[in-house]
Amino acid sequence: MGHPLSLTCGRCGRDFPPDSAAVGCVCGGPLLVGYDFPNLRGRWKKENLAAEPANMWRYAPALPLEPDESVTLGEGWTPLLRTARLGAQIGVPNLWVKDEGQNPTGSFEARGQTCAVSMAKKSGFHKLAIASTGNAAGALSAYAAAAGLEARVFMPRDVPQANFCECKSAGAVVTLVDGLIGDCTRIISERAPGEGWYDMSAFKEPYRVEGEKTIGYEIAEQLGWHVPDAIVYPCGAGAGLIAIWRALSELEQLGWIGAKRPKMIAVQAEGCQPIVRAFEQHARESAFWPGAHTVASGLRVPQSGADSLVLQILYESQGMAVPVSDSHMIDAGLQLASLEGIFASPAGGACVAAAHKLLQSGFLSPQEEIVILNTGSGLKDPAVFSTRFPRLGSGEQDKLGGLITPR
Repeated sequence: MGHPLSLTCGRCGRDFPPDSAAVGCVCGGPLLVGYDFPNLRGRWKKENLAAEPANMWRYAPALPLEPDESVTLGEGWTPLLRTARLGAQIGVPNLWVKDEGQNPTGSFEARGQTCAVSMAKKSGFHKLAIASTGNAAGALSAYAAAAGLEARVFMPRDVPQANFCECKSAGAVVTLVDGLIGDCTRIISERAPGEGWYDMSAFKEPYRVEGEKTIGYEIAEQLGWHVPDAIVYPCGAGAGLIAIWRALSELEQLGWIGAKRPKMIAVQAEGCQPIVRAFEQHARESAFWPGAHTVASGLRVPQSGADSLVLQILYESQGMAVPVSDSHMIDAGLQLASLEGIFASPAGGACVAAAHKLLQSGFLSPQEEIVILNTGSGLKDPAVFSTRFPRLGSGEQDKLGGLITPR
């Protein structure tokens, strides 16, 4: 049942054929997939889900291909965990964490790449390229390996070592670039036509968002088919935030939830906050953020091709854009780990810090139901947390790693 009817640019509204291999729109906006939801509503009922597998492909009728066409590693259906002890500390009893760190490859990017790589393979592409700050590249490398496709990865030179090793171990050809993600994107754009690469970077193809929207489907289902009052999301390029908002619209069209919408809260790092600045200025697009820096590599995106869509969602939902310092995101992440046992990425910690900040300011109320997104596992960022837990050996017997450390 899952077949797209249209592709539309989320910025200028230009339409593309549903089988188009277009890489983004000429205006720079993202391509978004459309389905025949009025027809689907009559044939697909939420009661059907009881018999479906506990992964994201349970929502296949709202995805662009069938489960048996997918390149899958078992992604999705991550837990939505009530965090009562953390909630008590920050002052909100009804607090939840959607833990995307439990996906294959350790982040929400597994959802986007299973869908995008599956569609690329189905469309006959053999060479995939991506510009990434880390987790998306790791996920692409893994799914390309599973699909038997070639992966070319371009990442800033200072990405976390875990991401670099993850890509290399999956057989990807990795190029470390002296610059930021925009520099990586430019290299792919210049070389892709001659090399025969299909660009899998954020918003260059439409199907990553389709996979990521299943986060929104899961939140609604796991809450008993209602939506929370607020969803707090770490915003780099903004694909996940856009995807969740699209999911809620689709669920309303299916008649599975009401018209209520949560306040969408975009969290950025103080050292890279183009969406925050644009939101504070009531702008419709963001400007490039110079000197972008943060320990949360996924948040180091100085400008997104989908900024106008992210801002539109924030305004429409009566949401907020919030900056968080690196120190606060690390401390909040460790608070989540020590109280709830969830070892979150720095970006997940940023969302905890942002929720606390907005409760203190009064923007969020203690009576509201709040869902925090942890988009990745803290195990992907050992260097960040080692600043809080240094291990200083004094002799041969104290070498880091113990017996497995080469001597």
